[in-house]
Amino acid sequence: MRIRKVAITNFRRLESVEIDFEETETVFVGSNNSGKTSATAIMRCFLAGKDFNVHDFSVGCIPLIDQFGKSGEVEDFPCIDLDIWFEVDPESIEYGRAAALLPRMSDDFDEIGVRLRLLVDDAEKLRGEFLAAYPDADQEGTEHKLSKFLATDGMFKRHFGTQYFALAYNGTDNPDATPLEKHEGRKLVKGLLRLDFVDAQRNIDDHDSHRSNRLSAAFAGYYEKNLDQADIAQAAFEIIDQNNNNLTDHYEEQFSPLLDMIGGLGVPAVNDRHLKLVSTLSPETALRGNTDLLYIDEDKAHELPEQYNGLGFKNLIFMAIQAKHFYSQWARTPKDRPLCQVIFIEEPEVHLHAQVQQTFIQNIWDVLDSSAKAEGDEGEVPQMVVTTHSSHILDAVDFSKVRYFRRSHLTTDDPETCPVMNASTVKSLRDFAPSPLGEGEDSEERALEFLERYLRLTHCDLFFADAAILVEGAVEKLLLPEMIQKAAPDLRKSFLTILEIGGAYAHRFDELIRFLHIPCLVITDLDSVSPEGRHPAVRADTPNALTSNASLKTMLDVSTVQELIDRPFDEKCQNAPHRAIVYQLDVLVSEDDIDLPMRPRTLEESFAYENFSKIRSGDLVLGIEVPQELGEAYQAIYERVKSSSFKKTDFAMNVLAGEENWQVPSYISEGLAWLETTVSIQQ
Repeated sequence: MRIRKVAITNFRRLESVEIDFEETETVFVGSNNSGKTSATAIMRCFLAGKDFNVHDFSVGCIPLIDQFGKSGEVEDFPCIDLDIWFEVDPESIEYGRAAALLPRMSDDFDEIGVRLRLLVDDAEKLRGEFLAAYPDADQEGTEHKLSKFLATDGMFKRHFGTQYFALAYNGTDNPDATPLEKHEGRKLVKGLLRLDFVDAQRNIDDHDSHRSNRLSAAFAGYYEKNLDQADIAQAAFEIIDQNNNNLTDHYEEQFSPLLDMIGGLGVPAVNDRHLKLVSTLSPETALRGNTDLLYIDEDKAHELPEQYNGLGFKNLIFMAIQAKHFYSQWARTPKDRPLCQVIFIEEPEVHLHAQVQQTFIQNIWDVLDSSAKAEGDEGEVPQMVVTTHSSHILDAVDFSKVRYFRRSHLTTDDPETCPVMNASTVKSLRDFAPSPLGEGEDSEERALEFLERYLRLTHCDLFFADAAILVEGAVEKLLLPEMIQKAAPDLRKSFLTILEIGGAYAHRFDELIRFLHIPCLVITDLDSVSPEGRHPAVRADTPNALTSNASLKTMLDVSTVQELIDRPFDEKCQNAPHRAIVYQLDVLVSEDDIDLPMRPRTLEESFAYENFSKIRSGDLVLGIEVPQELGEAYQAIYERVKSSSFKKTDFAMNVLAGEENWQVPSYISEGLAWLETTVSIQQ
């Protein structure tokens, strides 16, 4: 049995979302404050004993609560819902454990659902207590609000409780819900699901103490709950009094499998110190602040205390011990073991270097698989949910296992008048279907593989960005930070991801970015070619010139350069999601009272034309002698930039190292200004 999906309503940022769970690991990603932690917190509140409070209601619910406090009238008093849908095996005895969730015993089901609802026990009683405390609360102009009253100590818990419902799918987004008796519902859910949490703020080091023994405490908990205990008798006390080595040998024997497992994580490395637990006091208090974890250099017989090793080393060990402990506790439940277990691991990348981040999930599965074998319970492994901001962890994860959280507006808000995003939406990358790559039955699969391979090669942080910029090549990527500084400095306050994808591939990434709903600016080239013959490259002002840029042809549905030049900026933009496409525009070059429009084909040309005086003075170097006559200079610059001897990256580096007072090409400046405005509205 496993969780197939959950639906969440009215909890914090999660006004109304549905999240699919994978059979193995599910990875939650998204920018800060996008709702990832909320998706974990609601599970903890309903199923792991954490108290709710009034601030757990979505922002849109608070006015309704206050309205009821003031007038006593509200159509439906807000409630928080968590729907959990389980996948079950029709051939197993799981039905017996979940009989209360089956709407018709005669039918076969592969999915059953339960709803946990937090709601007010007696709304009128709550309002009565509120008005007794603040008699003028129902008057105009009063500052007293029911939501603030509920925030006082103990008040929320006193008036709110959990109800349980059996769910039956009816073909709509609103399943049939049959109430369950509270005690029965609580017992049912406890028998179906165990949740465990490895939190982000692990505080491995205790800087206020004379020693750091957080790992020692983790070993202590594991020893107490999962390993055979030493016989605490008079003989043991005599042994301790004579020599603590005997109890140390006992720990070595008991912890040997766990330390071997830790060694399989790659820490300590071959040339690092080894781990050893030693007894320092007495058996009844051993491993309770009186047992030290040491790092041993066996060659030199030199021992170091726990605090003398790195945080990443300790963090990885701590998470491995926690995961193994949680699984062992589930596997060894003597009676009515919950039918499935989910382990939530929040931000495991803390203190871990990139290579360890990339192998983290596989390392944890190795720990869990070895634990399952040790327990004789192979095939029964938990589901795992990992929330992360690490692109390195994503490198090792299939797209289909990623759930992308993004900020959005409440359904009741008008984005035009309410810029603040108080809600979140969740996208399953399993639902992303790119357009086919070539011909054949596997063309869609190959398109997806192309995107995954590219993102892995670049360690892309797309899933954590406020906005994306797709650029043509290395020159744009090198110059873009300085261009942003000059043309749209407020963008520096946002988290941007810059993808170097070329004109041939921007439209493929555009599909993914639109699916994720990320604001995007595409900076690309006109890439003018002759309309004749094999379509060789030509100067962009050539009559009837075509564009060879696949992205421009696909995203703007045009083929000629003149159509692109004539298109106004607002027709290069779209909303929902926001995207703008910019490319070279005509540049009017003036010199000695002569004006000549020059149409650049590439960024380097545009840069030269818009900074022509600096090219002429030698402040910007192209590597040629620029002719005096403007028309000849136009042709010479075009031919120089097009030539194989022109090193574009060297040109970009010379720009950055030379004169600072250069002009950002106007088409890029226009695009960056648009993105600056778009991002500022959405934050």
